[in-house]
Amino acid sequence: MRRFRYRNDPNGLRTGFGIDIDKILNHPYYSHYADKTQVFSFQNNDEISRRSLHVQLVSRIARIIGRALQLNLELIEAIALGHDIGHTPFGHKGEDFLNELYNAKTGRHFKHNVHSVRVLKELSATNLTLQTYDGILCHCGEKAFDEYRPGQLASFEELDVLLEQCYVDPAVMDSMRPSTLEGCVVRISDMIAYVGKDRQDAARLKLAASDAFSTGGMLGDRNAEIINNLVANIVKNSLGKPYLKLDRDVYTALKGVTGENYHIIYDNPAVTDPYKLYVQPMMRNMYGQLVDDFKNRCYGSPIYQHHVNLSLYKHCYRDKDSHLLVDADTAVTDFIAGMTDDYFVALYRYLFPDDSLADALTTTPYNFDRRQSSSASDTTGTP
Repeated sequence: MRRFRYRNDPNGLRTGFGIDIDKILNHPYYSHYADKTQVFSFQNNDEISRRSLHVQLVSRIARIIGRALQLNLELIEAIALGHDIGHTPFGHKGEDFLNELYNAKTGRHFKHNVHSVRVLKELSATNLTLQTYDGILCHCGEKAFDEYRPGQLASFEELDVLLEQCYVDPAVMDSMRPSTLEGCVVRISDMIAYVGKDRQDAARLKLAASDAFSTGGMLGDRNAEIINNLVANIVKNSLGKPYLKLDRDVYTALKGVTGENYHIIYDNPAVTDPYKLYVQPMMRNMYGQLVDDFKNRCYGSPIYQHHVNLSLYKHCYRDKDSHLLVDADTAVTDFIAGMTDDYFVALYRYLFPDDSLADALTTTPYNFDRRQSSSASDTTGTP
């Protein structure tokens, strides 16, 4: 276990990774998970996953695997709970839009996994262990592998070099692997947590009928079946091994499920169009206005009042004489990335009171006329 500044529990009740868990849980951004999009925005439906539920599901699935493989459960929990803490509002579309703006102005790239480490390591100096930072940085589970072998990361100096490489060339992330088996478990659990749940949510919202998806084959049709079968296969193939392994046919089935999700859910115009029509131009306008406010030292602007001047960031943004150490684009990118969906919309209305974009961003109302299913296992009922 490596920590940049040594820290132990004065009462001797917590391990080093247990301290990491508590630091993440008590971080101001942890509460932001509750109002950040997982996949579906603009829906009044309390059963649809938000990012807060997603990180809990990842943690639970990863700890089940970790317990069976006799790994460190507290390291697993720390990585899982912190892995999306730097995620933008409005999910991966919000991330893509913010990356376009930041890259156009700076030539650097914004990725939520890198920003999660920035939030915890640089912005708020949370002083976590190297293993937790590494697991968070290398967690991205958009691509499946049939085998997960830990990489190597021996020092904070190597971590800093890797972070800078990610800002300059995001293709570096294609070859990154967590340096611990615990990090590898969180990475595959990230995918396991969302592939079936996103199908369940899409059916609840009537964006895709339950039978729109072809069978998951050996993985099953329901979310619970997909989770159970993947977890069991990982444990069967990985027990006592220095790596994680999936059977080849299970790996092929997982790739098929995720590919179908992209076709039916993630690239569905009913899902993507509102982001392109409303969120993207709103973010562009907001980004430009906040950059101008920062450069012109408009100290009454939210970029200062709600972000730069917060004590949480003063050690990172200012030197001992209160001189700003951060450029406008980086400060604005940090600010927008930390917003919740609702705060983003409310701030836009404040900055642009005469603009109709925010008003056009309609949210599907609750449907009080539809008969609600009495079955707790029903995946299509909507309150």
